[in-house]
This record gives sequence, structure tokens and C-alpha cells, in this order.
Amino acid sequence: MRVLVADDEAYLAEAIRTTLRRAAMAVDVVHDGAAALERCDLEDYDVVVLDRDLPGVHGDDVCADLAARGDGPRVLMLTAAGRLRDKVDGFELGADDYLAKPFEFPELVARLRALERRPAEGRQPVVRCGDLEWDPFRHTVRRAGRVVRLTRKEFAVLGVLIDARGGVVSAERLLAKAWDENADPFTNSVRVTISTLRKKLGEPWVVETVPGVGYRVPVEGDLP
Repeated sequence: MRVLVADDEAYLAEAIRTTLRRAAMAVDVVHDGAAALERCDLEDYDVVVLDRDLPGVHGDDVCADLAARGDGPRVLMLTAAGRLRDKVDGFELGADDYLAKPFEFPELVARLRALERRPAEGRQPVVRCGDLEWDPFRHTVRRAGRVVRLTRKEFAVLGVLIDARGGVVSAERLLAKAWDENADPFTNSVRVTISTLRKKLGEPWVVETVPGVGYRVPVEGDLP
């Protein structure tokens, strides 16, 4: 899951980044509205955690712009304006969720997980591919009933592959969705992570390599 945090409180933004990374999310941070819109033009974010009172371009204008894009990221407004009228205004601007400050980090993580699940119609909390079970909310993976302990990055990469529903995901796409803006595009991190992920999941291999294209996890109809 790729998240952009737009908040002018640098200390809070970094605390959110640290928390979300521990939850296996790739996180970038900006501190004003213009930078938020610029990042969304360049990167494919799943959710923007948006402070309403941003300098430069106001958070309300950022929210309205992203909502008008149709296929843009979902928006979770994070603001000190917590009155009912403020929340209603936020939703009318196009926000998908609204969390008032002060807040608890576990609630923020849970709300982001809910937003991640919402776009895919009919998607169940636990996704099954053959004998593989991937649970994004409990942050667990099982293979043939056996618990598989993955690092945060391995879990995130597996999630991107599963969300592709049998489609091939390029290494560049995995790098964009599971790493952050500081990732080196020439790194072999994707290949190394896929290799360790395969070994932990065991044989027969769940993650397939499509030579010259990328990687995929077969859906139910593709499995033998």
C-alpha cells in the first residue's frame, strides 16, 4: 500500500510515517498543498493522509482536486477541526474518511486498511489463492494452514501481487507500490525480496516469474 502524508507539522508527519512503515506501508511525506498535488501527479498513491490546514494550497482544495480525478487516490482527512459540521464539509469535498486530531495511531492504521479494501468490489478480508491465505488486517499469511512469518516488505510485496488478481506486476511497479520515493530504481531489492518470499512460502512456488515482464500470483482459476 502506497501512502502520501501531507501535514505541515513535521514531527507528527514523521511519527505517522514511522507508524505506517511498521504496518508494511510505503510512505512519502510532504508539508504543503502544492507539494501534495505535485506528488500525486508523479506517483500512484493508494491513499493520501491529508491535513486540512495546509499552507500554500489549502487542504480543502487539494481534496477537491483529487476527488475530481476519479481514479485518483482515496483521501483520509486528518485535522484538528473535529466538529460535526467540519466532518460533513470534508466529506462533501470528496474525502473518503475523516479523523480528528488528537488521534490514536492504531485507529489511523485500521482506517487506512479499510480504505485499501474498499475499492475492490467483493473483496474479502482474507484473500485465498489455493492453499495460501493473506489477511491484510491481521497482517498474517498462512500456507496450507502453516503460519508464514514475513518481513514488512515481503508482506507488502505479496499484497501488491495478490491485488493484481493474477496479472503480471513489473519490478518497476512493485518498487513504486511497496517502496517509497527514496528507493533506487536500479536496485535489486525487488529480486532479492521475491527470492526470500518464495523460500518462506515454500514449494510449489506461489510467486511466478514471467521472464522479461515481471511476477504474478495465480488466482484460483489458474491453479492446477
